[in-house]
Amino acid sequence: MPSVVGLLEQHELAARRRVDGLREEADRIQAELAAAELEWLEWAIARRRVDTVLAPGDGATAEAEATPDPRDAEVQSALRDAAKAKSQVPVWREGLGRTALSADYQRILAALADRARLRQGPLTCQEMAAMFGMDVVPARVEALRAKAKRLVARGWLAEPTPGRFTLARSVSGPGGGS
Repeated sequence: MPSVVGLLEQHELAARRRVDGLREEADRIQAELAAAELEWLEWAIARRRVDTVLAPGDGATAEAEATPDPRDAEVQSALRDAAKAKSQVPVWREGLGRTALSADYQRILAALADRARLRQGPLTCQEMAAMFGMDVVPARVEALRAKAKRLVARGWLAEPTPGRFTLARSVSGPGGGS
């Protein structure tokens, strides 16, 4: 007769494998979405350029349009970073705003920014789950932990002690990530 603990471990392992598989599928879909958004943006820019060239006028608009809009390059760069496989979170760099992140990641950064502003210490994922009004159950906490670890790996967060997260110095410093 199998032990109860052994059966529980089997079920836990099966559930963990399912979670890992779904995370991989979500990462793949996020990468596909980013690539589709990039293609859409390129078509929108092309249409805008053609409209400008074909628009009746004195030619000044075509000359002005020939100068690339820095915002177009910024958006394309952010989308290219997002399109990298398994890279929903771009690597933090000077001038990259929190808007380059999805809403879930922005919510984590906002919570930690509030903590930093109030000079409170780092947060655990359980505390974040409670703060966000989530059920504090292992599935929710682990999903938050995976996101927080990804933010740490990409330079947005720091983990001063295991399991406790805060904004990285570069992000919380002057002009960083806001």
